[in-house]
Amino acid sequence: MFLFRLLLKNAFRYRLRALLTMIGLIVAISAFGLLRTIVDAWYAGVDGTSSTRLVTRSSISLTFPLPLNYAERIRSVDGVSGISWANWFGGIYITERNFFAQFAVDPPTYLALYPEFVLSDQEKAEFFRDRKGCVVGRKLARKFGWKVGDTIALRGTIYPGTWSFTIRGIYQGKDAKTDEQQMFIHWKLLAETIRARMGAQADHVGVYVVGIHNPDDAPAVSQRIDALFKNSLAETMTETEKAFQLGFVSMSEAILMAVQAVSFIIILIIMAVMANTMTMTARERLAEYATLKALGFPPAFVVKLLFGESLLIALIGGLIGMAVTFPLARAFVNAAGTLFPIFNVSALTISLQLLASVVVGTVAAAWPAWKMSRIDIVQGLRHVA
Repeated sequence: MFLFRLLLKNAFRYRLRALLTMIGLIVAISAFGLLRTIVDAWYAGVDGTSSTRLVTRSSISLTFPLPLNYAERIRSVDGVSGISWANWFGGIYITERNFFAQFAVDPPTYLALYPEFVLSDQEKAEFFRDRKGCVVGRKLARKFGWKVGDTIALRGTIYPGTWSFTIRGIYQGKDAKTDEQQMFIHWKLLAETIRARMGAQADHVGVYVVGIHNPDDAPAVSQRIDALFKNSLAETMTETEKAFQLGFVSMSEAILMAVQAVSFIIILIIMAVMANTMTMTARERLAEYATLKALGFPPAFVVKLLFGESLLIALIGGLIGMAVTFPLARAFVNAAGTLFPIFNVSALTISLQLLASVVVGTVAAAWPAWKMSRIDIVQGLRHVA
C-alpha cells in the first residue's frame, strides 16, 4: 500500500505533464479500439454465416442471373436438404444515404434456411399471404421508426419505378451476430413485374441458397452442383456461405489492412511519447534515485518505482480510453447510418486495448529503468542542489 501511494504521488508530481500524457493515451487507446471495431464490423457478415448453407451463383459474375429451372435439379443432388433463391433489389428509401440490404426471396423456403431470423407464426403467415408485404430487421425498424402495418416506398434503381411494400413482420436476430438491418420482399412480385416488362427475363434469379445435411460434405456437394451445369449456357460456381461473404470482404482488403496498420501505428506513436515522458522523469529524479541507492535501497527498488509509475499512468489512461470507446463507437455508427449492420465493441477489442496499455507502460519505462538502476551514486549526488 505504501508503494502504491508513493507511485501515485510520483505519477502526479507534475500534474500538467501527467494529464497531457494521459490525454494522449486516452485518444490513442480509444482510437485503436474504434479502428479495431470497424475491422470487426467488416467481417461481421462472415462471422454470422452458417456451415450448413451453400451459395450457387453464375461462374462469370454475380451480375449474371441463373435460370429458375435450376432449382429442381439442385434439389435432387445428393446431400442437399433444401433450396431457395434471392435477387438483390437495390431500392432507395428517401435518399441514397439510407442504404440497407434488400432481397427479393421466396419466403417459405428462404426463411426455412435462415432460422436465425426470428418471426412469430402470425408474422410469417401474413408475410406469406401478402404478395406486396415485406419483413424488416429490428434495428432497421428502430432506425426509421417503422412498425408492422406501415407502408414503405422505395425508388427502384435496378428495377425502375416506385415500389410500395407493407411491413408484415419485424424479425429479430437469434444472436448478436445476426444482421438485423435487412429487408425481404416477395420474389414472385418482382418476377411478375419483370415478366410484364421483359418477358422471359423474369424466370431468373440472382443466387441460389442451398441447405446441406452435413457441413463436412460442402466440397463434395458443391462439385456435384457445378458438374450438373458444366458446359451449359449458364455455368455455376458453388461455395460455402462463408467463402461467398469473404469474396465481398476481399474487395476492400487493402483498405482493411490500411486501417489495421493505422491502429498499430497509433500505439507506436503514443509509446514513443510515453517513453519520452518517462525519460524526462528519470533525468529529473537522478539525485533522488542516487540518494535511495546511497541509503541502501537495491537497484531493483528504483526499477520498481519507474515501471510502477509508467504502468500506473498507462493503465489509468488506457482504462479511460476503453470506457470512451463505447460512446465513440455509438457516435460513429450513428454517423455512418446503415453502412455497418453489426457494430459492437467486442471482448477481444477490449482485451487488446488493455494489452496495448500494459505494453506501452512497460516499454516506455524499460530504457530509463535500466539506466537508473546502473547510475553511479557519486555522480548522481552531484545533482543535489
